[in-house]
Amino acid sequence: MNSSSPIAHEQCDPVEQRVCLSDVKRIVVKVGSSTISEGAHLNEDALHGLVHDLALVKQDGVEVILVTSGAIAAGWPRLGMKQRPQTIPLLQASAAVGQIQLMAVYEALFRNYGQQTALMLLTRDDFSNRKRYTRMNDTLRALLHLGVIPIINENDTVAVDEIRVGDNDTLSAYVTNLAQAQLLVILSDQAGFYTADPRHDPHSELIPTVTTISEGIWKAAGRAGTTSGTGGMVTKLQAADIVTGSGEMMVMAYGQEPLIVTRLLKGELLGTLFLPNSRISGRKRWIAYSRPPKGRLFVDNGARDALVQGGKSLLPAGIRRVEGDFDYSDTVSCFTENGTEFARGLANYNAVETAKLAGKHTKHIENILGYRDYDEIIHRDNLVLLD
Repeated sequence: MNSSSPIAHEQCDPVEQRVCLSDVKRIVVKVGSSTISEGAHLNEDALHGLVHDLALVKQDGVEVILVTSGAIAAGWPRLGMKQRPQTIPLLQASAAVGQIQLMAVYEALFRNYGQQTALMLLTRDDFSNRKRYTRMNDTLRALLHLGVIPIINENDTVAVDEIRVGDNDTLSAYVTNLAQAQLLVILSDQAGFYTADPRHDPHSELIPTVTTISEGIWKAAGRAGTTSGTGGMVTKLQAADIVTGSGEMMVMAYGQEPLIVTRLLKGELLGTLFLPNSRISGRKRWIAYSRPPKGRLFVDNGARDALVQGGKSLLPAGIRRVEGDFDYSDTVSCFTENGTEFARGLANYNAVETAKLAGKHTKHIENILGYRDYDEIIHRDNLVLLD
C-alpha cells in the first residue's frame, strides 16, 4: 500500500488541487475529544462552532455525516471522577453516561438550524459481517435521503478493543467507505500533518498535500498528545490509507479553526490533503478495508505476477507460507516473498486446509483434503490489489 519514498512536498500547485473539493456532494467529518472537550467539560463554544459549520455545509446541498468522539470525556466528570478512568468497566460506564449528554447537546444545537439528527452506535465488528454491513448501508442511505444528519460514535459500552486504542479515526474511514463519501475530514488538535511532531520539533513543517503515504510519512506520525483523546497521528494516517486506497480524499485540519469545513470545501488552503488512488467498488472496499485480515499468505513471484499483471486467481501452487488462524470467507493478506503486502481477498479454505495445500497443484486438492470445494485459494472476484 505504501512506497518507500521519502517525505516530499507536492510539486503541483496545492491551491489548484483544492479546487476539486468544491465538487464534493457527500462528506464525513470526524471530530476528536480534544476538539470538543476542555479539561473535565464539553467545550460548548467548540460544539457551537462545529454545528454552525456543518449546518452551513448541509444548507449548501452537501450531505453530512458526523463521526464524533467525546462520550467518555463527557461521562467521567459527571460520575464524580477526578481524572479519566483506566479500567475498561469504568471507561464503559463513563461512555454510557456521557453518550446521553453528548447527543443531547448535538440534537439541541442542530435543531436550532432546523436540522434533524440520528444516532448510530457502531463497532468495528459491525463492519466485518457482510449482512450487517449491508444493513448499516441501507440505514445510512435512508437517513441521508430523508435529509437527516447521521451522528456516529463508537459503541464504547461494548467495544473493548476500540476503547483501548481510541480508534474513532479508523471508524470514520470505515464510515466513509460504507457511505462512499467523496471526502473524509478529520478535525484534530493539529493544523494538519507535519514533517515531525510540531510540539517537540520547532523546525517541523506542515505538509499541504500528500500524494503517497510513504515510509517517510509513517515515520513522521506520532502518538496521542492529550488526556481527552487517545488517537494519534498513526490512527489518522491509517484512516488516510483506507480512504485514499479506496479512491476518495481525506483532509486533516485544526478542529477549532472557524468554519473549517465550509472553508475547505471552498478550496481554502488549510490542513493536509491526502490525494486518492484509483477508485474501487463498494464491495471491494469492504473486502480490503472494512475488516482486519485474519491471515497472511506469502506467494512466489510467479503467483504475484499472475495476480497483479494477469488478473488471475490465487492457486495453491503459488503459496509458499501460511500464517494466522482464519476460516472460510475471512479476509487474508497476500505478501510477496520479501514481505510486501500487495493484495487482500476472501479465503476459500481455512488456515489448516490452506497450509496443507500450499505449493501443491490444483488437481491434488481432493487427494490431500478428501474433498475439493474450490480450485482457488482466493478467487479473482474476491481479490483486491493494493496500490
